[in-house]
Amino acid sequence: MAANSASPAESFRCGAVAIIGRPNVGKSTLVNALVGERISITSSKPQTTRHRIRAILTDANTQFIFVDTPGFQTRHRSELNKVMNQGVRLALDEVDAIVLVVEAGRFDEEDKRLLSLVPAGIPLLLAVSKTDKVRRDQLVPFLQKISGEATFAEIIPVSSEKRRNLREFLATLRRYLPEQAAIYGPEELTDRSERFLAAERIREKLFRLLGEEVPYGTTVVIEKFETEGKLRRIYASIIIAKDSYKPIVIGAGGAKLKAVASGARIDLERLFGGKIYLEVFVKVSSGWTDNVASLASLGYD
Repeated sequence: MAANSASPAESFRCGAVAIIGRPNVGKSTLVNALVGERISITSSKPQTTRHRIRAILTDANTQFIFVDTPGFQTRHRSELNKVMNQGVRLALDEVDAIVLVVEAGRFDEEDKRLLSLVPAGIPLLLAVSKTDKVRRDQLVPFLQKISGEATFAEIIPVSSEKRRNLREFLATLRRYLPEQAAIYGPEELTDRSERFLAAERIREKLFRLLGEEVPYGTTVVIEKFETEGKLRRIYASIIIAKDSYKPIVIGAGGAKLKAVASGARIDLERLFGGKIYLEVFVKVSSGWTDNVASLASLGYD
């Protein structure tokens, strides 16, 4: 997808852009729509994203490095939530621009809390998401009202689902990136490894196929990742925080676990462009979401 209509004579620009917002405003969906590939996992549940993930879009004139962050929240105080919130804060110190994503028609105390975290001197843009869900006569007053909440360099209404204003978003964002050479190769889509992406695809299926509580007590560890030509053999463990989650994750006759593995395998074959052999197991690590040592060993830092 052409990111903008910049002339070939213009200098190349490259920079990192933090995408921040409260849980479930559509940050990851926006990033995926901009890059044209599902780098960040998504679900209808809030706080599906747990790690900072760089998604990369490169065209003839620009390399955008989008830093997708967990949804910042203040309601839950588990160690896992503290680690994710810290990840948001760290991301803000490493970028050239910040995009705050808010949901069309809604701006509350959680959104204002995020504004207070934005460092001075970094351009702050506002992306108003899910504009296809509200009428124009509702959107215009909302945009006028929200413009007074902070000094936004730009306010851009978008719809990831309908792909509205995405080109305009990129063309606008480009102006706030520094003139410098590309950091990543032109074909790179993320800084994350295939092992990480495999674990995330499995975790996504847990969020999509399980109930409201259980996914938040699960994570995924890749025990072994082998490549034979275009075939990848992946052995993964689903780590659960309570013994009582085990029958829920496995399901009657193993049906739920099979559905998780099957859905993840199909996604990974598309993502990696080759056959996937995937085995998934379930392991109990009691209370891992509140254990600092367990979080570090599971890759949350």
